[in-house]
Amino acid sequence: MTIKVGDTIPNLTLHVMGEDGGPQPITTDELFKGKLVALFGLPGAFTPTCSNVHLPGYVQHADALREKGAEDIICLSVNDAFVMAAWGKDQSVG
Repeated sequence: MTIKVGDTIPNLTLHVMGEDGGPQPITTDELFKGKLVALFGLPGAFTPTCSNVHLPGYVQHADALREKGAEDIICLSVNDAFVMAAWGKDQSVG
């Protein structure tokens, strides 16, 4: 299934790392509703291709995405919030 500009993302609950260092639930409505968001998915954090090719491309083009109106750039993966937070720190991204 391809997501197109203007499509509505189903309202689901995901988990992100909270400010207290623990996973916090967040809904897709909270992440996407009323905003233009660049969303990309990866097979897994810390995999060689994702770490060396996929993620760096989005980091490299983050300013261009923001110039086109993206308020947030969100990476979605199968990993839990702990792994994604550690990978984000390892890759120097938020």
